[in-house]
Amino acid sequence: MNAKLRKLVQQLGEAIQETVSESEHIAGVVQDIRKQGFDVLLMLEATIGLNELEQQPEAALESSNARDQQEVGKDGKPFSSQDVHFLRSLRIAIQGDERVD
Repeated sequence: MNAKLRKLVQQLGEAIQETVSESEHIAGVVQDIRKQGFDVLLMLEATIGLNELEQQPEAALESSNARDQQEVGKDGKPFSSQDVHFLRSLRIAIQGDERVD
């Protein structure tokens, strides 16, 4: 793995950690557990897999990009299909997602 890719993967890990630590829902549940007299230690492990993309014909790439941009996060930035798959693997619902696993 080259240095640039390693840095990007590290940034992804930091972004995931930041998102979890800033989650109001998680903070509320942790607070409820503390009210019950328990301290909470939350440790998460994320496995990040990378698959090198093959060169795609331009039409297929445009179609793929249109599909990837159907779901968007709170910040309005689009989720890729890999983002959606990852979130679903963690059983994280996406607003407006009707799919049931």
